[in-house]
Amino acid sequence: MNIDQQLKILSDRVREHSATMTTEEAVKTAIVLPFFQALGYDVFNPSEVIPEYTADAVGKKGEKVDYTIQVDNKIRILVECKPLATELSKVHLAQLFRYFSVTSAKFAILTNGRIFQFYSDLEEINKLDHRPFLTFDLVEFPQHLLPELKKFEKTEFSVESILASAERLKYTAIFKGRILNLLENPREEFVKMVASDLHDGRFTAPVFEKFAGLIRSAFKEVIRETVHNRLSSALADTSEATDSDGTAENEEEIVTTEEEREGFLLIRAIVRDTIEASRVIMRDQKSYCGVLIDDNNRKPLARLHLNRSIKYLSLFDTGVEEKIVITSLDNIYDFADRLRATAAKYTKDASETVAVPEV
Repeated sequence: MNIDQQLKILSDRVREHSATMTTEEAVKTAIVLPFFQALGYDVFNPSEVIPEYTADAVGKKGEKVDYTIQVDNKIRILVECKPLATELSKVHLAQLFRYFSVTSAKFAILTNGRIFQFYSDLEEINKLDHRPFLTFDLVEFPQHLLPELKKFEKTEFSVESILASAERLKYTAIFKGRILNLLENPREEFVKMVASDLHDGRFTAPVFEKFAGLIRSAFKEVIRETVHNRLSSALADTSEATDSDGTAENEEEIVTTEEEREGFLLIRAIVRDTIEASRVIMRDQKSYCGVLIDDNNRKPLARLHLNRSIKYLSLFDTGVEEKIVITSLDNIYDFADRLRATAAKYTKDASETVAVPEV
């Protein structure tokens, strides 16, 4: 069972049993330990996953952190757990702050079993940051963060690799939050900047409210029109990519569904700025719908496994097929960067192929 399937099990567990997981111990047993087991750690090995770790910090003796995780015989991750109903805040970081400075840990995780916050020392060496560089809700796990979480797997763990993307993750999350807030609640100086040449008089409260509302609407229309234009451009090229009935030639038993066609169009729209849309071809199969470059089986861009109870998207940016569970076609947008990265491989070198087994 791969990690995304195990995360789905834990997600369902939180959703279905949250009423009974009211204590910290329940969260540890039902969620936290299985979470680290999914990352490949032996939770039954007390020299790898150490419970109730004690280290004397400055001004404090005998305090314990819930878990420490050792990699290559070095403490690398500190874990502090709270009950599911706890709203995580800086107050709960106190022990992690003290322990971080007196151990060889490079990362700290604060969790209530549903929300996971990952911290490091990006701002000042050996001093835990106040802001997490990675945060996710296990119940609504964002699939685009899966590659970042996989860096914490025991077999892949590398301090340098994680830190290389940690700063980007940290500030991207902050900026996304501020942009969303600006979209919903435009600040006065921003409204004045956008509308300064449209109003000659004073910016009174009624004038501000009027323009703020219009700017909110304009923001949403820009986003909606951008998505619509991308889909329309992809749709305009569809006739070159598939037969008139959308099925594979000489394969009468293969039926291409509207969901598969829509998924193909989404992928084509996502990568059209990276590679010519006419090169992105749909070839449906019995077990999946393939999205190929140049209609070449050795140039896979993605595979859609939609005709089943659990839906998957296959990606090839790492050189081998990686199946990822998706709950809707909208999830495909979460992997836009990885799809573009795969498409870019075929634009750099026309002879480059990704070797995958024929199905």
